Amino acid sequence: MSKNKQEIKNLASDVMSSATHSFPVRVYYEDTDMAGIVYYANYLKYIERARSAWVREMGIDQNEMREKDGVVFAVRRVEADYLSSARFDDELEVRTTTQAVTGARLVMDQQVLRGEEVLFAAQVTIVCIGEGGAPARLPEGLRRRLH
Repeated sequence: MSKNKQEIKNLASDVMSSATHSFPVRVYYEDTDMAGIVYYANYLKYIERARSAWVREMGIDQNEMREKDGVVFAVRRVEADYLSSARFDDELEVRTTTQAVTGARLVMDQQVLRGEEVLFAAQVTIVCIGEGGAPARLPEGLRRRLH
């Protein structure tokens, strides 16, 4: 590969890793605890919904991926920081940024914000697994979309 083509490929990869997906969330009464703040586990639900929307918006059908390629995504690791509380009826935004893509895993940074205030931040490692839970490579079409 020529030096120019490699530079273009590196630039495209940098653009993809810096691209941020945005997903809106409204806090409902059912999301809160007795103190009226969002129950801590619900932040994990919010970031899961955001990742699902991100995958869908890339044109990836996870049901088809399971049926055709025999693989699914699974969360391998979550490192989370709870920084401030969201409350009933808050309008939140989940921002997802891809940090790394390897043959069988994705690493993403996710934040839950109210306006520009970061309430929750997590780094999530997603792996691809086949039948029986064995590690598997990401489908080629998905890797192409992520690079």
